[in-house]
Amino acid sequence: MDIFDKIDNMGPIGQWQSQSHGYFSFPKLEGEIEPHMIFRGKRVLNWSLNNYLGLANLPEVRKADAEAAAQYGLAYPMGARMMSGQTRKHEELEEELARFVGKPSAYVLNYGYQGMVSIIDTLLGRNDVVIYDSESHACIIDGLRIFPGKRFVYQHNDMESCRKQLEHATAVVEKTGGGILLVTEGVFGMAGDLGNLKAITDLKKEFNFRILVDDAHGFGTMGATGAGTSEHFGVQDQVDIYFATFAKSMAGIGAFVASQEHVIRFLAYNMRSQIFAKSLPMAMVLGIQKRLEILKSHPELRENLWNIAGELQKGLREIGFDLGRTQSPVTPVYMFGGIPEAANMIFDLRENFGVFCSMVVYPVVPKGQIMLRLIPTAAHTLNDVKETVEAFRVVRDRLAAGKYNKEKIAQF
Repeated sequence: MDIFDKIDNMGPIGQWQSQSHGYFSFPKLEGEIEPHMIFRGKRVLNWSLNNYLGLANLPEVRKADAEAAAQYGLAYPMGARMMSGQTRKHEELEEELARFVGKPSAYVLNYGYQGMVSIIDTLLGRNDVVIYDSESHACIIDGLRIFPGKRFVYQHNDMESCRKQLEHATAVVEKTGGGILLVTEGVFGMAGDLGNLKAITDLKKEFNFRILVDDAHGFGTMGATGAGTSEHFGVQDQVDIYFATFAKSMAGIGAFVASQEHVIRFLAYNMRSQIFAKSLPMAMVLGIQKRLEILKSHPELRENLWNIAGELQKGLREIGFDLGRTQSPVTPVYMFGGIPEAANMIFDLRENFGVFCSMVVYPVVPKGQIMLRLIPTAAHTLNDVKETVEAFRVVRDRLAAGKYNKEKIAQF
């Protein structure tokens, strides 16, 4: 068989690409990065930005980005950190990040996804065992795919299930002489609920294992200072390895990992995604420094984010929507229907109400379920919330009346 023969089967999501590309998938949003942007020539209210604190379009952030790019360009430094891509500014940012999240040391990564894959790959050997939450992000799952040892999955946030897997893992390492790593998320990015970090860390009293937390959606949004979900639960000293990206609250590119100094040094010398790939450009390093400075000195941004998120979630719940188990700004709205209904509803929202949000369907959620995922930011307003809640009220009634399943998938 020619390896290209299977390309005709585009997979569970790609099978709709001929009808969805450019609109439902791979849409192009244009204009300034703010709640109102341009989609296919029309102004829409956008709830699909990874920009929790509204930093992307702040004048001081734009100024810092522009000045850094003008001074260094986008190429500097050339090369991987280990070879020729190390700078004093990278080290300064790492020191600032480590202090902020309460860890002895940190290491800046060029990208978050590859970073998490590489952290798992580097930490674990064939004699070790990994335990992970069943709803872990794809970057965690992909890291586990290349792990040669045993892995055990526990039911989402189910501590009895977690305990059982720790018992299994302990029995294995007693024979192999390896160690145990437990991986979870701080904030689960689809459902918006929090990893049960307090209960997980309490299990350390009974079992010998280390904890790795992916806090992509928690860094900057959770905790008294925004230092993340481990700060929120008061367990920063119990989380052994803390990971977060710059792509959510920081409205940038890259990531970092924080832990004990010898752990970070080991990762720096062994993570293939960093040893064999270019260092994070200086313009982004300096831009992240400015964002971190604002994050620490302007708590009102985080307060406004939570105010907008709270009002949005309250308004949607008051008109009968199921938001699941979210405990964070992530706002999933659950309804029943198939891909045609979801597509027609999204088309209606965008074209007739000017509301842009993301559609999530099978296989990300079970068949017969639709999730519309909204990401509130500090830049949104209460008027944006009011407008969106009213639009959702109308499309919910149209979905219930069967309007969307009587039509073909919307064409554009």
